[in-house]
Amino acid sequence: MGLSTVIDVLENDLFFKYPTILEILLKDRTTGNNIIWATNDYKMYGLDYYPKSEIKVKSITGYNTRIIQPRVTKAQQNQQMRTRYKAEVFTPAWVCNKQNNLVDNAWFGLDNIFNIEQEKDWLTRKEIIPFPTYDGKTWKDYVLANRMEITCGEAPYLTSRYDMVTGKSIEILNRIGMLDRKLRVINERADDIDEWFTWVVYAYQSIYGYDYQGDNVILARENLFYTFLENYDYKFNDAPNMEQLKVIADIISWNIWQMDGLTYAVPLLEHDSYNKQLTIEDYLEGIRLKKEKIYCKIKNWKTNEIFLFKSIFGEYNE
Repeated sequence: MGLSTVIDVLENDLFFKYPTILEILLKDRTTGNNIIWATNDYKMYGLDYYPKSEIKVKSITGYNTRIIQPRVTKAQQNQQMRTRYKAEVFTPAWVCNKQNNLVDNAWFGLDNIFNIEQEKDWLTRKEIIPFPTYDGKTWKDYVLANRMEITCGEAPYLTSRYDMVTGKSIEILNRIGMLDRKLRVINERADDIDEWFTWVVYAYQSIYGYDYQGDNVILARENLFYTFLENYDYKFNDAPNMEQLKVIADIISWNIWQMDGLTYAVPLLEHDSYNKQLTIEDYLEGIRLKKEKIYCKIKNWKTNEIFLFKSIFGEYNE
């Protein structure tokens, strides 16, 4: 089939090809609603695009299908504004590769497992990745190892479908993201389609990322989803079925989530909390409400436990 890498995923195409997938990719698993815009960049389009407004299917399809675009296609002025006010800086692929290599050097106990670094580039090693490692770890251990990209933007450390700075697409064999590397290992080791899909599911369950702004969350989720489509096509010269797509989309909607990294809470949203048992006097005087943050939930797929992300680091001090 030869599925080509599309830099700017058109939500219209995604919606019409896979009607339920876009709805899943817009979900906020903490609130049960959709993720929100959490940025002023889209206010000119109306009330549905205000920072606290949910991102709806209709807001990004039809005539609105090009509203959300990768950073490299945004106007230079818009890029600069987001860098200035949100510290949004997208990293070139060669830097992502260099840093991901450091992680793998430590895991394997050897250097240059996936590629050899060159001046602002890399040379992909063509031979099958060697397992077990010097300490007996297997390819399955590698796939199961948890990885996370903080403030992930479009998730360049997880999947390098394209260089986030230049916009140049990257062939599957040359990709350097943490998920890309897991998928390469699976492509090399699992030929049976059921075994392949089982381990791809494990790979997706093992990678996490979060971002503050809703458009980045969508872009990251779309990149991970299309990475699955492209690897399925690369491996089997075919397209996955809807059941498989829903499984992957569901994992992505949990593992790539919207969060303020300073508070571990959903950006901009709070709920009312009563401080005590209410009495008639409270109603007469006016109910005093305390605003509480909505702390983000994530999922441990190995135990199926859903828990607050902040519990990993302890209580957040107001």
